[in-house]
Amino acid sequence: MGGGGDVRAGGGKRRGLPLRYLSQSESLSFSRPPQAGCFVRRTDGKEAFPMAELDTDVRAIRGIGEQRAKALAKLGVGTLRELISYFPRDYDDRSASRPIALLEDGETACVEAMVAAPPTLARARRGLELVKLRAVDASGALDVTFFNQTWLKSSLTAGETYIFYGRAERSGNRRRMVNPVVEPAGRGEQTGRIVPVYPLTAGVSQLILSRSVRQGLDACRSILPDPLPDDVRQEHHLCRIGFAYENIHFPASAEALELARRRLAFEELFLFTLGLRRLRSRRDTARTDPFRPVDMERFYQALPFSLTAAQRRCVDEALADMRSGRPMNRLCQGDVGSGKTMVAAACIYFCVKNGRQAALMAPTEILAQQHYEGLSALLEGLGVRCALLTGSLRARARRDVLERLALGQTDLVIGTHALISGGVEYERLGLVVTDEQHRFGVGQRAALAAKGSHPHTLVMSATPIPRTLALILYGDLDVSVIDQLPPGRQKIDTVAVSGGYRPRLYAFLHKQVEEGGQCYIVCPQVSESEDAPDERKAVTEYAETLRREVFPDLRIAFVHGKMKPKEKEAVMSAFAAGETDILVSTTVIEVGVDVPNASVMVVENAERFGLSQLHQLRGRVGRGTRKSYCILVSDSKNDETRQRLRVMTQTGDGFRIAEEDLRLRGPGDFFGLRQHGLPGLRIADLGCDAALLKEAQSAADALLARDPALSTCPATAARVEELFQQKADTLN
Repeated sequence: MGGGGDVRAGGGKRRGLPLRYLSQSESLSFSRPPQAGCFVRRTDGKEAFPMAELDTDVRAIRGIGEQRAKALAKLGVGTLRELISYFPRDYDDRSASRPIALLEDGETACVEAMVAAPPTLARARRGLELVKLRAVDASGALDVTFFNQTWLKSSLTAGETYIFYGRAERSGNRRRMVNPVVEPAGRGEQTGRIVPVYPLTAGVSQLILSRSVRQGLDACRSILPDPLPDDVRQEHHLCRIGFAYENIHFPASAEALELARRRLAFEELFLFTLGLRRLRSRRDTARTDPFRPVDMERFYQALPFSLTAAQRRCVDEALADMRSGRPMNRLCQGDVGSGKTMVAAACIYFCVKNGRQAALMAPTEILAQQHYEGLSALLEGLGVRCALLTGSLRARARRDVLERLALGQTDLVIGTHALISGGVEYERLGLVVTDEQHRFGVGQRAALAAKGSHPHTLVMSATPIPRTLALILYGDLDVSVIDQLPPGRQKIDTVAVSGGYRPRLYAFLHKQVEEGGQCYIVCPQVSESEDAPDERKAVTEYAETLRREVFPDLRIAFVHGKMKPKEKEAVMSAFAAGETDILVSTTVIEVGVDVPNASVMVVENAERFGLSQLHQLRGRVGRGTRKSYCILVSDSKNDETRQRLRVMTQTGDGFRIAEEDLRLRGPGDFFGLRQHGLPGLRIADLGCDAALLKEAQSAADALLARDPALSTCPATAARVEELFQQKADTLN
């Protein structure tokens, strides 16, 4: 088998490794002695100890000092448990070697060869030193060059055999490798096996992380508690936890890796299901005074349009919840422009007519202001007293709002996080609405709900989510879907172009502005590091280039996530007021104020965004009467990238786009579970593990049916509690 293949733990495409399930009669050994030099040291620097507790500080590992510990902390690794639970994102199959003569140009492979002569050191220029050598096997010779790795001159010995792993280059009969991984033949640390590939950060290399995990496993693998009850593990033919952890990090074979991955994915889905089922069970037992029926015709007749059948269905589902005598906990999910706010307005009207107060929380002040202007104009004519509460309110105005709220003289308050700040009291809070749910964690939603006594909760999301993923993200919620758009909602023409079209693109933007329109240009965030200035630099430099070289006669502004909230609000308000022609931004405008005059959305480097995010960005335009366009700019030659962008040009259906996004990218890139206060999925891949999810859910339901409190499975109960400890409310 040739080198260079890979196998992914996420359950996606696997190349180079034929995977199969073992029969029950087969067995795989995972026991192995610790590698030389691999042990855990005591934090006091004295003698090494062979075992450790799972919560032992990661600095107890040999080779991890203060600086490396800080780097690992950025990866969420601070203890031995977190270290051994930091799973690889990918794998390189380096288990087989190729003869030198059979290496193809561009092939990544392992070569076992002898160093023919002492390596030489040459200085190409200042700051660039080259170590060169020739390695040979029975089939031919390989020229090897290392850049700025001068220590290899004395480390690699003539006459000794080494394994070289890298990308081969072929010119005629000559083969060469540049900067390959190299280690003595037989060591088996970086070659000769399936090698894990971990997500990294500055200061931590693959080798350092792999060696650290090796030590961590040797120290505490035997004391890992197994959260899967034995009967569940056996019934579903799953390996033991020690085998799983060993082979997810250091797979003995492709089969062992698949067994480990399947067990850990099942465990993840099983525990997640248990936690969500217990949340729902506890919610189902909560009781509140049922709302009485209300004649909703007055509300419907006050609307300047008729609700769609989908909107009416969602309203009916929510009102049935509020009449049921148990707290509503419902998600209203709909595409951009589907009319979720009117569903919320109906629920607010119903709540107020039952003598209770309602609160609507939006992620930004400008969006809260927009909601206030729209809803107050509608609801105050129906006798609903509205107020706006944001952080920028002056002290006197804030005191007035708080006083009227506490006395019950305000029926609906709309605001930002200010709604959950100290000092905010409600006389009789009956309904909590959160807009753009993915911008709020579960803790924030719970904090607002805690302002009342079991108030009803309605969360709204404009991000269409595939049903499979919604079962995970919103497993503790009932879900209503608005699956049709109001009549008259215009189609946004979407095209994908290369950077070569930029001159024509700029001419098109200029024409749109001349005709009275406004345009967005979105730049991707270059770095995922919160401390990096790349996001700010990319946006400000691009905006300055446009202002100076491309559109000197137009009004150009920029906005990015590093700006202070008030600065962002000011820029967005100016754009909404028509004081800016072109707004250059990061995805900070993904959720923002409606600008009906905005007619063009340009997304630079569109390949860096998920389809669902591109769909959200596209939804920023087409909100008025102007014909609107979305232009995706990408120079990527990758077939999968082109396929993804082609989907955007073919459909405006957010749910179809979401399904395609999940299929192509997996859930990890789709949506941040941690935003919801729910544990993330590190191994399970909902794109490939749908059958495993059903199996895990069935097992969880069976366990809860016979033991709702999990009293016979203390390790399971403890792990579920630990995973869901981010939630503001407990599972008990």
